[in-house]
Amino acid sequence: MAKNVAIDRLALLVVVVAALLLIAIPVSEAVTCSPVQLSPCAPAIMSNKPPSGACCQKLRQQKPCLCGYYKNPTLKRYINSPGAKRVASTCRVSVRC
Repeated sequence: MAKNVAIDRLALLVVVVAALLLIAIPVSEAVTCSPVQLSPCAPAIMSNKPPSGACCQKLRQQKPCLCGYYKNPTLKRYINSPGAKRVASTCRVSVRC
């Protein structure tokens, strides 16, 4: 049963990431906001595993975009999830909108 839940979550994540490939929110010339760039964080968000260095690096790069993601009704539940908050805290990236 737990394996099915994990597979369902992974499938949902893949669908969301695929849909988000179509979304790009430009903030500045230095950063192109694209939630798909946070895909290295997906394993840590969906489990209790610590985030990878690549995840933290991408999270820091996308920091100027996080409030925009939070304001997007489609993305808000992911940005506001307990796993995402834990990963941001572990990576020492504060999100204040």
